[in-house]
Amino acid sequence: MALDITGKIVQVLDLQTGASARGDWKRQEFILETEEQYPRKICISLWGDRINDIAGIQIGGELITVSIALESKEFNGRWYTEVRGWRILRAGQVVGTGQNQSVPPNSFNEGF
Repeated sequence: MALDITGKIVQVLDLQTGASARGDWKRQEFILETEEQYPRKICISLWGDRINDIAGIQIGGELITVSIALESKEFNGRWYTEVRGWRILRAGQVVGTGQNQSVPPNSFNEGF
């Protein structure tokens, strides 16, 4: 299932780092505001080297399209949903140009 969201970055949250049994990890979350009649704000997580994909993008600046994967997990009877970005394209950028080209993540265990 491929999902893409287009909007502008309105906030970048603090970098989170840690260690798990699988090694060190880092996560960067940002808030994307959609360009619709009724804009929505969505918190999107980037893991590992994907964090570099938002470097140089100005807050409130250019439009970007983020390819996302959704994952929900249960912990102590509560469900938590993560919106994980796996590709970021700047306005006018075409998929397959070599830059930001990747495949969707197949494992959501990183950092948990």
